[in-house]
Amino acid sequence: MPFYHKLGKIPPKRHTQFIKPNGDFYYEQLFGTIGFDGMSTNSYHEQRPTQVKDIKKQYSVAPKIAKANNMQSYRLHGFKTKPENDYLESRKIVLTNSDCHIILAAPKESTRDYFYKNTDADELIFIHKGTGKLRTHLGNLDFKYGDYLLVPRGVIYKLDFDTEDNRLFIVESRRPIYTPKRYRNWFGQLLEHSPFCERDLRQPQELETYNQSGDFLIKIKKQGDIFDMVYASHPFDVVGYDGYNYPYAFSIHDFEPITGRVHQPPPVHQTFETDAFVVCSFVPRLYDYHPLAVPAPYNHSNIDSDEVLYYVDGDFMSRNDIAAGHISLHPAGIPHGPHPGAMERSIGKVKTDELAVMVDTFKPLKVTEEAMKIADEDYYKSWLEH
Repeated sequence: MPFYHKLGKIPPKRHTQFIKPNGDFYYEQLFGTIGFDGMSTNSYHEQRPTQVKDIKKQYSVAPKIAKANNMQSYRLHGFKTKPENDYLESRKIVLTNSDCHIILAAPKESTRDYFYKNTDADELIFIHKGTGKLRTHLGNLDFKYGDYLLVPRGVIYKLDFDTEDNRLFIVESRRPIYTPKRYRNWFGQLLEHSPFCERDLRQPQELETYNQSGDFLIKIKKQGDIFDMVYASHPFDVVGYDGYNYPYAFSIHDFEPITGRVHQPPPVHQTFETDAFVVCSFVPRLYDYHPLAVPAPYNHSNIDSDEVLYYVDGDFMSRNDIAAGHISLHPAGIPHGPHPGAMERSIGKVKTDELAVMVDTFKPLKVTEEAMKIADEDYYKSWLEH
C-alpha cells in the first residue's frame, strides 16, 4: 500500500480553479481505482487529457494455451526466451489464469515510438537484468537489478534501457496489488515486524511535463487486445499531483528476511498480495538455528494453490540443476519438496545466498505455447530416487 505523495504544482483545494500564469486553466483529472472507493490521485494537466484523435487498429495479444488443465510440474528455461527489439513484442506470457499473467520479457530497445497503458491490470515488473528509467505521466523512477516496479493499471509509461541486455519477470494482476495487510496497521502504516518499511519504497521524484499538441501514439491494453490510439496532446503534461495512486519501486535487496530456530514457512517471505495470489521474495539469510534444524523446506502439498518460483541468483538449496532465469511450476493437487539429496546437504549449513521471486496463485495456472517452447518436460521425474 503506497502512502500519500505530492509532486509538482497543485492548488490548495481539490476541484477548484487552478489558473496558469497566462490566465488559462489547468485541467484536473481524478485517477482512481475501484470506482471512487480505492486509491486515487488528483493530477493537473496542461491540456485536456480526453483528446482522442484517432483509433488506428486493434489486435489481440491474448496467450495461446497449450495445457488448460495441468497437473504436471515443469521447469522453464527463462533465459531461452529470445530477446526482441520492441518492449511489447518481447513480452511472452508463459502462465496464466483469469486473475493474472506471468510474463517473461527480454527487450533490447527502449520504447521510443509509443506510450503504453494497461487498463486491464496492475503490473509488477521485476528487473533481473538491465538498468534504466521508468518514465510515466506521474513521474519517473530509475531502476536496476533487483528492483520491483509497481505500475498501477491506467498509468501511461515508457521504459528507457541503458543497454540491450535486459531480462524482466512481469506479473500482470487483474486485482490491485498491495503490501501484505498483516504488516500494516489500520491506518495503512507498515508495522515494526514488517520485513520492509516506507523508507524502502521509492516514489517518483522527477516529473516530466510537456505542453505539446500533435499525434501521440498510445498503445492501450484492454481485455487482451491492444488498441493503437492517437492522442492530440502529449500524455506527459502533468504539472502536479497528489494522492495514493502512483508507480513506485522497491528493491528485493531491501527485503529483510525473517528467520527462526526451525524452518519458516513461505508466508514470512511475502512482499505483495492480492486476493487472488501472493508474491514472495527469497533473499540471502541465515538458516534455522535449532541444534537439530533441517534448513531445507519440508515436503508439502499444494492443495489450494499453484506455486511458481523464478530463480534470480545464488544457489537454491532445495533444488538440483537450477540456474538463474529458471522457473519452476508446482501445480495444486500434488505434493512437492526438496530434490533427492537436498535435505541431507542442507543439514549443518548456516546461511544461503539464494535470490528468487515466488508467485502463489489460488486459481490453477494454464500453461501457454510460449512456455512449452522453453519447458523441461521431464522435470516432474526429478524427485525419483535413482
